[in-house]
Amino acid sequence: MSKSLQAIRGMNDILPEQTPLWRYFEGTVARLLDNYGYKQIRMPIVEFTELFKRSIGEVTDIVEKEMYTFEDRNGDSLTLRPEGTAACVRAVLEHGITGGGQVQKLWYIGPMFRHERPQKGRYRQFHQIGLEVFNLDGPDIDAELIIMTWRLWGELGIRDAVKLELNSLGTSESRGRYREALVEYLLAHHDKLDEDSQRRLKTNPLRVLDTKNADTQAVLVDAPKMADYLDDESRAHFEGLKARLDAVGIPYVLNPKLVRGLDYYSKTVFEWVTDRLGAQGTVCAGGRYDGLVEQMGGKPTAGVGFAMGIERLVLMLETLEQIPEEISRQVDVYLCAFGEQAELAGLALAERVRDQLPNLRLQVNAGAGSFKSQFKKADKSGALYALILGDDEMAQQVVGFKPLRGQGEQQSIAWDALAAHLATCVVQG
Repeated sequence: MSKSLQAIRGMNDILPEQTPLWRYFEGTVARLLDNYGYKQIRMPIVEFTELFKRSIGEVTDIVEKEMYTFEDRNGDSLTLRPEGTAACVRAVLEHGITGGGQVQKLWYIGPMFRHERPQKGRYRQFHQIGLEVFNLDGPDIDAELIIMTWRLWGELGIRDAVKLELNSLGTSESRGRYREALVEYLLAHHDKLDEDSQRRLKTNPLRVLDTKNADTQAVLVDAPKMADYLDDESRAHFEGLKARLDAVGIPYVLNPKLVRGLDYYSKTVFEWVTDRLGAQGTVCAGGRYDGLVEQMGGKPTAGVGFAMGIERLVLMLETLEQIPEEISRQVDVYLCAFGEQAELAGLALAERVRDQLPNLRLQVNAGAGSFKSQFKKADKSGALYALILGDDEMAQQVVGFKPLRGQGEQQSIAWDALAAHLATCVVQG
C-alpha cells in the first residue's frame, strides 16, 4: 500500500470554513491601506539567493539555517522568499520607481517560507502583509505606520490584547560603537552565556539581547544600553516619533532589548506583541532601514516598513472571539426549485435579482431533490431566507419567501417585487 499523500509539515491547507475569516482580515487591511494612500505591489515568490544574503545578512539565523534554497536547471541558486522587504527593494530598484527622490508607499501580501520547527502560530509556509515606504526620512512616516496598525487593531476589536514596544538602533555608526561595548561586556561574562548566545557573540552580538534563556537574561541586566550610544540625529528622530504617538494617544513601552532579527534595521524598530497566543507573541513588527537600498546597489534612499503575520492575527481573532457574525454566514438567500420548468424560471429570476442586488449572496439549489432535501441544504447553507418556486408559484408568478433564522411566516412575493423585498429584509436581517 503506497503512502497517502499529504501536505508538507509546516505548510497547511486553509480550508473553506477558514477562508471567510482570512478574507475578512485581508479585506479590512486592504481598505485601510487604500484609505491612507498606499498602493499594492506584487513580487515573485522565488528570488536569487544572493538577494537575501546581501540584504538580510549572511550570519543571520534566516540565511544560515532557515531558507529554502535550491539550484535550478541553469545552476543558479534560488530561494523561496523568507520575507518581503528585500524583494520589494529589489523590485523598486529594478524598475526605477524610487529614483529622483520619488516617494513610494507600497504594500504586498503573500506567502513566505522559512524552515523552522512548526508550532502553533509559526509555520514553514506562512502569510504576511507587508508595507514599505521609500524616500521619507522623518519620524512622521514612522508614526503613520504605527498609527495605521493602531487603527487596524481597533477595527478588528483587539486593541486591548496588544502592546506596542519601541526602540531605536541608531545609525550604523552609533550601532557599531554600541556593538563594540556590548561585545566587550559579554566577553567578560562569556561562561555565563548559553550556547546559542556564545555563537551569536561571534556573528551577530545584538541578537544576544533577544535571547529567551533566563541565565543569559540575568547577565544582560547590567549590559550597556543602546540609548546611551545614540547619536544626536537618531535621538532627535526617536523623540519626534514618541511625541507623535503621545499626541495621538497611542500607549507604548520602551524595550532596549528590541533589536529585530534582520541586519538591515536602523533607528526606529517596533513590535506589536500579545500574551494571548502563548510563545508566539509578536503579531506585527518593523522599523527603519535607511541603508538597505544603497547596500543593494541603489542610491542612498530612506526606507521604513513593517510586516504582520496573517496566521497569528487570524488566530487572535478566533481566540478573542472577534469574528463578525456576517462572515460566518456565506449565503444570504437560498432558492429551492421543484420541477424542470421551475428550475429554468428560478435561474432566470436569480440572475435578474443579482443584476439588481450585486452584493446579495444568493445560492440556487443544484442537483434537484425533494422538498425536504432542498430545505435541508438551504438550512445547512446558513442562509437567512429560502425562496420557494414550485408549480403553484409558477402559475401565479410569485415566489415563496420563508425566514430560516427567526420569527415570521412564509409569504408570497411577486417576481418583479422580489429584489426590492430582499434588499429590505436582508439588510434588516
